[in-house]
Amino acid sequence: METETGIVLLNFGEPAEPDRDVVLEYLTRIFFDNADLEEADSEDAAWERSRELATRRLPGLMEEYEEIGGSPLQEQADGQAEALAETLTDRGHEVTVYRAMQFMEPLIPEVASELADDGIESVIAVPIYPLCGPSTTVSSIDNLESEIDDVDGYDPEFAAITGWHRAPTYNRLRTEGIREFVEREGLDLTDSDTAFVFSAHGTPTKYLEAGSRYDQYVEEHAETIASMLGIDDYEIGYQNHSNRGIEWTEPDTEDVVEGLEGEADRVVVEPMSFMHEQSETLVELDVDLAEDAAEVGLDLYRVPVPHDDSRFPTLLADVLEPFLSGFEPSYYQLRQCACRDEPGTYCFNAGLPPQ
Repeated sequence: METETGIVLLNFGEPAEPDRDVVLEYLTRIFFDNADLEEADSEDAAWERSRELATRRLPGLMEEYEEIGGSPLQEQADGQAEALAETLTDRGHEVTVYRAMQFMEPLIPEVASELADDGIESVIAVPIYPLCGPSTTVSSIDNLESEIDDVDGYDPEFAAITGWHRAPTYNRLRTEGIREFVEREGLDLTDSDTAFVFSAHGTPTKYLEAGSRYDQYVEEHAETIASMLGIDDYEIGYQNHSNRGIEWTEPDTEDVVEGLEGEADRVVVEPMSFMHEQSETLVELDVDLAEDAAEVGLDLYRVPVPHDDSRFPTLLADVLEPFLSGFEPSYYQLRQCACRDEPGTYCFNAGLPPQ
């Protein structure tokens, strides 16, 4: 009898509508998930602090969601799940594709219960984060496995795929997306008046000090894409969300763009950390960063996120193939993950030297 297999696509989640109560709960979950960045006397104290931070952040984020009419992330994630399910079915695999969000419905605990109710005997977790980070990729997998463990009488096989930004198809689709965009806009990346900036989601430096190689992934991915584009000059900036008075990755994308004053007439920005359009692309880059660029005399061109690229479900299906067809993941250069050193967790980054 064939094992019932469930593939869980994990992501951050964002409110699809600018509803104040929903956004407040969403923010509170985010801050609580990162509560270990500060010291708290108890879990209740951590929740209280998370609510305080969420309430402080709420007005600004509400403005962002109202400006864009809610986030398209959920809808785009649905589309990716449907496309992957169709691709795997065409390959002859009988699997069910689920999607679970860290901070918005469908929440990870809900999906863990659904897996049990559906009789799924083998679970494969795939975070839709191109670059493996501790509070995104690793945290989402840890949360899913923990919630599955908490379901009474449910003990499926569990595997996870973390870092996949080194997959050749991913680099190709990202590069060609940039090239198609600049051609459509009539730009030339080799023009000295056109600057190029990779914008990565930031992370607290505490995670890097604890051993995360996220910044290393950012740097190597930027170098690879730039090489494939045939450009030598580019900058890297980080989109940081400093709400706790702690240090984040540097430099800020805003500072990078403002620092181009007098050196270029325009800047092309590639949102390298994202596989969905969301507030961090549609507001932070398209609105806020565009205004920052204009203040220093630059026209800003933001590369679209390739969330609906037809090659993406093929990429995910290829990465999943060893787990579904029963051959060694190492055949596809997947190795035991170093960022999440748990049995059954694989990635393409394991061979990287430590920083």
